[in-house]
Amino acid sequence: MKVADILEVDGCRMVEPSFAELSEDFCTALLLRARPDEARLLVDEEEEPLALALHDGLNGWQAVSFLFRDPTLAAIECFEAVGGEIYQESREAWLSAVREYYSLDICATVHPALEDLRPDREGKIRDLLDEVWGDRAGTCCLDCCCGSGVGTAALRAGGVRALAYDNDPGLLALGLSRGRLAPEDTMCIDAQEASCYIAPVPLGAAFMAGEIYSYNASLWEGIITGLLNLTGEALITVGTEAEAARVEGWCAGQGQDAGVFENRRDPIYDRWCCVTRRV
Repeated sequence: MKVADILEVDGCRMVEPSFAELSEDFCTALLLRARPDEARLLVDEEEEPLALALHDGLNGWQAVSFLFRDPTLAAIECFEAVGGEIYQESREAWLSAVREYYSLDICATVHPALEDLRPDREGKIRDLLDEVWGDRAGTCCLDCCCGSGVGTAALRAGGVRALAYDNDPGLLALGLSRGRLAPEDTMCIDAQEASCYIAPVPLGAAFMAGEIYSYNASLWEGIITGLLNLTGEALITVGTEAEAARVEGWCAGQGQDAGVFENRRDPIYDRWCCVTRRV
């Protein structure tokens, strides 16, 4: 469902410039510069505010989202002053609509990166997933640092719902344009900040995490530990045995039961695998 459909308006612009900026308080103040003649407050199942939409003759409908920040008193007072209407929707439905809004914005404004997918890689990942997890159809899995979405496509082919995130809009644009990434389940965010935008789910994956060197190890440790904190089980693939050993150490440091094995299906991208489970 689209943002505009949920708010029952003919077109609506989100004031926040990007999905990652949905946590920024200043965006609410930007909306309140309008001189509204109509207002709509969206609330969730618990009647907690999800979004505020204002209409004026110059800008039409504009909205801010309260998914990742609290509404301000000024926003509520503005709504009441206009005599606005209250709408209700589930938090998950609104979150999906907002993810779709910003994914489609990436498609419209960002030139896709060059195709980076080897024709056989998705199938090899699918085989790897079958070996590690078996049939997990219907389960939700995070695809951390998803790139152009080859891992997401493999997960979806097995009936798994993949929530994908990466901070490279060009790669996301490529994956969205190829249909590997689902707009309603894709986010352009810093993987180190994933817990600000994502609730814990059963499974997590990071395909071809790295290349991991001593100078960027702290960055990757933050990304991997962030993924572990959001998931019960995780599969992390890297190119070398040394990288896998480093990842295994990070997992053990988080109290995870971790093991490493060699994946001979792919000698380049997913050669070494670390499988972890929270204990």
